[in-house]
Amino acid sequence: MKEGETVDLLTELQKVFSASAIYTFSVGNLFMIGIALFMMYMSYKRHAEPLLLIPLAFGMIISNIPAISSGLFAAPHIVSGVTIPGGLMYYIQQGMYAGIYPPLIFLGIGAITDFSFVLASPILFLIGGAAQIGIMIAFITARTIGFNIFQSASIGIIGGADGPTTIFVTSHLAPNILGTVAVAAYTYIALIPFIEPPIQRLLTTRRERRIRMKQPRVVSKTERMIFPVATTLIAGILIPKALPLVGMLMLGNLLNEIPLTKRLADTSGHALLDIVDVLLMLSVGGTTKASTFLTPATLKILGLGLLAFSCSLAGGILFTKFLNLFLKNKINPLIGAAGVSAVPDAARVAQQTAQKEDPHNFILMQAMGPNVAGVIGSALVAGVFLSMLK
Repeated sequence: MKEGETVDLLTELQKVFSASAIYTFSVGNLFMIGIALFMMYMSYKRHAEPLLLIPLAFGMIISNIPAISSGLFAAPHIVSGVTIPGGLMYYIQQGMYAGIYPPLIFLGIGAITDFSFVLASPILFLIGGAAQIGIMIAFITARTIGFNIFQSASIGIIGGADGPTTIFVTSHLAPNILGTVAVAAYTYIALIPFIEPPIQRLLTTRRERRIRMKQPRVVSKTERMIFPVATTLIAGILIPKALPLVGMLMLGNLLNEIPLTKRLADTSGHALLDIVDVLLMLSVGGTTKASTFLTPATLKILGLGLLAFSCSLAGGILFTKFLNLFLKNKINPLIGAAGVSAVPDAARVAQQTAQKEDPHNFILMQAMGPNVAGVIGSALVAGVFLSMLK
């Protein structure tokens, strides 16, 4: 090799090195990547929503490799009259910002959800509604401490413990805080086994936790088929802004109830749901750049999210205890905490708490009633917020 060729090779290598992300990394980027790695580890080690948190954490990692180097998040642009395509993550995130992914997830959730638990005892709808009180408490608190009304609504919806609903509302009202709100929502959903039991034990007595409930009645096939259609019509007429979520949820459920469309329900509830989950979690993780995530407002949002979540759990329990003052057949107050939308984790934790007091007490089916009612309730609250503010 000639001397001139050696110099040219070194020059080219220097260009490649200078184009790397090494020069543009910040301490904040490294900190966020550390958080993402910790989330991955805990999700894997503790089985804390790995299907959601691992792709979300991976999105956090790639979003904190400076975009100027990777080009993953670059928008389409024109250079000398030629349109240069955007980066991969730019296009993936459009489904989130356009509000497409959350309704598709609701379609999949509806396809794997059995609403007969709540149809067997309609009073459980009230418990699911009461468990949304954390949304309003966090909304009012956020406004009080200085967040604008759009941000406050987005923060409050964390109390519904429904990630897709939180993302849907925030993408429409306050996209600038989407990453923080979504991370808070999914983190607290993953922490349900740790957050829910202390609140249950604090607000109930041992005698209440040992209440045994009657087995729910058998719901007819006709009822299960009428319910999704009737719910869509009522929600669409009264709160049309909730229709993208409620309508897709009910479509998925209807596909599951009609024998001829079981194939569509299986696809919606498994393959489609998994694909959209990955795309949505990557999109959310992609919004957590250190420059926008590491701010004092982030700590406030995380704190308000925990307040919303805790108040919703407490609201469901306390409302159930209130109902018991008038009911002959008492309801185990533990199922009140299952009124948040985290299906089926909140109901499963209620069952575990009950069995610690009485190994032969099975309340899972009853707990699934307010649990699925909470999914509808949080979607309706989201529709109210969007109707009022958008």
